[in-house]
Amino acid sequence: MSPTAATKVLIIGYVWPEPRSSAAGGHMMQILQTFLEQGWDITFSSPANEGEHKENLAALGIRECPIELNNSSFDRFVAELAPDIVLFDQFMMEEQFGWRVEQHCPNALRVLETSDLQSLRHARHDRLKQRLKDSTDSDDFSALFAPALREEFENMAETDLAKREIAAIYRCDLNLMISEFEIQLLVEHFKLPPALLHWCPLMLEQMPERFVPYEERAHFLSIGNFRHAPNWDAVLWMKNSLWPLIRQQLPGAQLHLYGAYTPPKAAALHNPGQGFHIMNWAEDALQVMSAARICLAPLRFGAGIKGKLVDAMLCGTPSITTPVGAEAMHADEPWPGAIAQSATALAAAAVSLYQDPAAWHQAQQRGQQLLAARYRQPVHGPALIQRLAECRANLAQLRRDNFTGAMLRHHHHKSTQYMAQWIEAKNRIPTQ
Repeated sequence: MSPTAATKVLIIGYVWPEPRSSAAGGHMMQILQTFLEQGWDITFSSPANEGEHKENLAALGIRECPIELNNSSFDRFVAELAPDIVLFDQFMMEEQFGWRVEQHCPNALRVLETSDLQSLRHARHDRLKQRLKDSTDSDDFSALFAPALREEFENMAETDLAKREIAAIYRCDLNLMISEFEIQLLVEHFKLPPALLHWCPLMLEQMPERFVPYEERAHFLSIGNFRHAPNWDAVLWMKNSLWPLIRQQLPGAQLHLYGAYTPPKAAALHNPGQGFHIMNWAEDALQVMSAARICLAPLRFGAGIKGKLVDAMLCGTPSITTPVGAEAMHADEPWPGAIAQSATALAAAAVSLYQDPAAWHQAQQRGQQLLAARYRQPVHGPALIQRLAECRANLAQLRRDNFTGAMLRHHHHKSTQYMAQWIEAKNRIPTQ
């Protein structure tokens, strides 16, 4: 390759990016923008159908190339492209395509962007379902919100999903982690080498300068993709427990719930008489967030960090959330709103903040301090580029030091290769 040639990057996405539908889509666009600023040559591929709110990558100068699962056409595609860096945006994409990349582009740096640890999210969901099954108390969930790292590890370690996800992390040369909590969990309990992990949170290029004043705002807002299980659970908790408590104290209050891909079960919850409004997808999430006085994010399980809460800070909107919602988001910085563990405490905090302009403005200021301290693109973007450069420069040593990853690649890739070739051969047989 010419010394002046642009670095070639191939992104293999589980879905096409939808930055206005999910935090994961927004984070992917931030990573892509960081690469574009380097003048890199970027190709985005996915086996998924295009979603309703897909970003127009071609307009940004990014090639869009659909690919197929279990099809050797990808082998020719990746060999001809000859990327320097291949980024998988979920571990399932590494499972499907990692062996093909290694076979045809052995010198390409393989990177996994996790968004969140899916095995952690699923283990927490299972724990919540067991808690709901065993107890009739729908208010206090403090036992769920304060597990030790060791307990989180034990809840995850026996699951097939964790074994698959951790194996994919080992097989990659570098893993982009959005949550410092998850880095700590992986290093201390799953014994991942820190050299395989890089903290890459949400990255914001500009900080806000002005906000809609307190006096011009009204009502509560909650936002999130309805297809995401933690968001749907939060909607149900608000409907059944939290919102009735708020309405008892603020009878005229309204709650507007925005989310992409509204299913009929969500639409059925719409009840203007209760002040509970299902608003479907927001064309401009920041606009509706800026009109609200309080953002509600009562998440009972989940992982990663929450884009909706960063959006709230960007709009100067204080937020009420749980320890899961705030996890890995604020470090030693005070939270721009309130964190509580029960519906009663969440409702009390929401009502108090809604009616107290001084406390509301203090929460707003804390949000700006938090954004500046932790989410600045001019800090995290260059750090990401530097880390990728270091990995590429020391790739051979990095792989020698990761024998566990080499071992897992050897065994997994062989079995996956044979299964994929069997499926491809089977698909060639004409149907009767």
